[in-house]
Amino acid sequence: MFSRNVEREKDRLAERVDGATFLVLGGAGSIGQQVVREIFARKPGSLHVVDISENNLVELVRDLRSSLGYIPGDFKTLPLDCGSPEFDSFLKARKPYDYILNLSALKHVRSEKDPYTLMRMIRVNILNTESTVAYAIRSKSRKYFAVSTDKAVNPANAMGATKRVMELCLLRASRQVPVSTARFANVAFSDGSLLHGFRMRLQKRQPIAAPRDVRRYFMTAEEAGQICLMSCLLGDNRELFFPKPGQELLLTDFPGIATRFLNSQGYEVEACSTEEEARRRIDELLPRKKWPCYFFDSDTQGEKEAEEFFSPDEDVDLDRFLDIGVIRNPLPADFTRVEEFLAGIQKLLDAGRWDKGDLAELLLRTVPEFQHKAAGRSLDDRM
Repeated sequence: MFSRNVEREKDRLAERVDGATFLVLGGAGSIGQQVVREIFARKPGSLHVVDISENNLVELVRDLRSSLGYIPGDFKTLPLDCGSPEFDSFLKARKPYDYILNLSALKHVRSEKDPYTLMRMIRVNILNTESTVAYAIRSKSRKYFAVSTDKAVNPANAMGATKRVMELCLLRASRQVPVSTARFANVAFSDGSLLHGFRMRLQKRQPIAAPRDVRRYFMTAEEAGQICLMSCLLGDNRELFFPKPGQELLLTDFPGIATRFLNSQGYEVEACSTEEEARRRIDELLPRKKWPCYFFDSDTQGEKEAEEFFSPDEDVDLDRFLDIGVIRNPLPADFTRVEEFLAGIQKLLDAGRWDKGDLAELLLRTVPEFQHKAAGRSLDDRM
């Protein structure tokens, strides 16, 4: 999708990476690995990658060594939690970075199902951003980039609302350090995604289940890495990049994706009317090159029917890049809502007790457009 943009800007991208120092947080996830690959290929002065997944960091190193090889600069991976004392000590022990890219996130709607995982989502998506952008300010970094999501626009779930609060925190920090971000679509077959689940169901000989009334935009991990790199290196302060919908980016429903995916694996869809039927018929259907699928009307909380990249009141530039739109965010007049949110969260953490209502109230006050789609079921209650 973005190959024309990357080719057109290749000299500027190469010039800004060459010899510069980079810290990538959450660099072993599906998007993070592609961002690391994009930077690594352009020979930075140093590239340090932090992620809590030790196994994914090992695979990242094996992948880079087996494809791109080595770089003259310093390449290092560290299995650390960016909210930990060990991470803080690491930062104090080395020189500042030119660019800090934050790809870490709790991204699942299901993570808002109880007050403890919801607070963890707030810590990862907001508080860790606050602490690392404060480091960028102290270090006088050239740019701080953090990935957002299309679900931050008119959010229907707490994950999208936390990312919208993160965007507001970045705008507040933009008075002291240049910041940029990107909103984009679901990354197809990324770890933990429904499409990744399709692959796992085939591997384990299990039926596929998906909502039939939900549509999503999908991008490849490579495209996600490219738009993040473009925003970090070419975006001006307070700018937000997003993919322009077009021929390569269309809203798609899950039954259509499942059909094409199964066809590519040599199977046809066999629609089942219940989960139980789909489980029961797996051994019967597979020898006939059919795969049992259960498509249902969405009845789980926090699901938007369709995604959007910007709201009508945002200042959008669709002319600067071929396939990328740019939102030019103004500096807000004040940040009272953000500051009250952060103070409220800290008060709950200091008390050591909170419930979902406490957290929902703080999110609603900070993001008035947050319209939570309530339902009686969580995604964990679905096959």
